[in-house]
Amino acid sequence: MERTFVMIKPDGIQRGLAGGILSRFEMKGFKIVAAKFGILPEAIVDKHYEEHQAKPFFPGMKAYITSGPVFRFVLEGENVVATVRKMNGATNPAEAAPGTVRGDYALSIGKNVIHAADSPTSADREIGIHFAKSELVAYEKIDEPHIYD
Repeated sequence: MERTFVMIKPDGIQRGLAGGILSRFEMKGFKIVAAKFGILPEAIVDKHYEEHQAKPFFPGMKAYITSGPVFRFVLEGENVVATVRKMNGATNPAEAAPGTVRGDYALSIGKNVIHAADSPTSADREIGIHFAKSELVAYEKIDEPHIYD
């Protein structure tokens, strides 16, 4: 099974969207294998966004992502990385389809409610930044035989 990293950003938390968003992924059949809630430490932000540190938008992005709590979690399932990206919708909410997280809830690119890893390689990297291996829980859900071939 594949795993991916997902983060509901401060605007999503402030607007009370976390439960509804998480529910979408659970209803799809994905399994939660780790979760954390809180304000991101600066060192985690710097490591997560290290490829953007030299860009002019980085200070504002860092200020935003540390402006309030976030909800970070790891989902597991078949093709979870690509499916979660589709469920989130386009980064630009104006281009996000209705029915996607951003299409339904986001209003601007800078505050677009949610982040998810864009590839299995990124997912592994981001999971490693936010969670120790010991924090990832392996278990079988009772409905797995009804979801997967």
